[in-house]
Amino acid sequence: MQRRRFTSATVAGLGLVGPWVHAFSLGEVDASAGVRAALERAAVSALGLLGRTDGFLGNALVRIALPGYLNDGAKILRALGQQKRVDELVTAMNRAAELAVPQAKDLLLSTVRALSVEDAVRIVQGGETSVTDFFASRTRVPLNERFLPIVTQATEQVSLAPKYNAVAGKAVGLGLVKKEDANIQSYVTRKALDGLYLMIAEEEKKIRRDPIGTGSDILRKVFGR
Repeated sequence: MQRRRFTSATVAGLGLVGPWVHAFSLGEVDASAGVRAALERAAVSALGLLGRTDGFLGNALVRIALPGYLNDGAKILRALGQQKRVDELVTAMNRAAELAVPQAKDLLLSTVRALSVEDAVRIVQGGETSVTDFFASRTRVPLNERFLPIVTQATEQVSLAPKYNAVAGKAVGLGLVKKEDANIQSYVTRKALDGLYLMIAEEEKKIRRDPIGTGSDILRKVFGR
């Protein structure tokens, strides 16, 4: 069987323009392999950075703080000598995220394996975070369900967690806290996912900026300018 190739006519028909056009002069097998390599590299890198002690707590890009008004209130508690308790809650929130993130690995990698040629076209055609957008669209809902029990178990061990929910619930009625931030378990789960996709995006940007520097022939071939 003759392997289909992305010809100039195909490129024009797809409306592909810009620095990634050359990727589709490759055979579709190579193009798909390159995108799969980028997906896997970005996912594994993000998981390695976040799914360890201080992966969230020690990273200013993804560190989970108390939301809005509650963060302001925490400053008052610290001034009243309650710093230890507040810090304990913030640490527990970030530790919960660090525990949850490794559970994403099998789903992220199975998503990579299920990549279609059409998906590959959209990713290469897309912007600098199209890999990340692909992951988020396919995995955010199931990962939310997977992370939530882990986050719940971790945060329930902290005495301030129930008080967080009680205070945040009242603050929502006053317009001081967003409704989606009123439950600590849901809030931390959402922020853990935000952090995961942010770090995938950071790795994706590195690949697109310097595919040669990745040391991968297929990434250089597909994403090289």
